[in-house]
This record gives sequence, C-alpha cells and structure tokens, in this order.
Amino acid sequence: MADRIRRVSTQKEFEQVIDDFVTTGYKLESRGENNALLKKYAPKKHGMVALLTVWWTCGLGNLIYALIPAKVEDEVLVKFEQNA
Repeated sequence: MADRIRRVSTQKEFEQVIDDFVTTGYKLESRGENNALLKKYAPKKHGMVALLTVWWTCGLGNLIYALIPAKVEDEVLVKFEQNA
C-alpha cells in the first residue's frame, strides 16, 4: 500500500500532479481512470560495487548487484475524487 495518498478534485489537477511527481524522479507504476501509483527508487551505486568487487569476481559481483531490485524510497497514490 502507498505511503502517502494525494487527493485531487479535477482531471487537470490529476494530470498535473502526476507530471510533477514524474519530473521530480518518481516512476509511474500503474495508472487507472481515477488513480495512479508512483514510486521513487533509491539510486544504485554500481561504480562503488565495481571498484570493490571487480578484482575478485571479474565483474560478476556488479552483474549480480544489477539484478537485485532497487529499494523503494517513497510511494505515492494520486487519487482523483469527483464531488457529486
């Protein structure tokens, strides 16, 4: 479940909020008519892993590190709620 929920009241605001989050580094994971899930991942440090493991593993350590999923820093659910 999302860490935060951002509620909006218009379709234009819904689109703008999604664009703002994408601009600040979030990735759009899923999107429906009335909601969108965005996640921000922690950056991976391939350079440091390569420097520490290339001598002993011939780059295999960095390859394994690349296959490990990135840690999710933040998760936001943008929800479009129409007032009837």
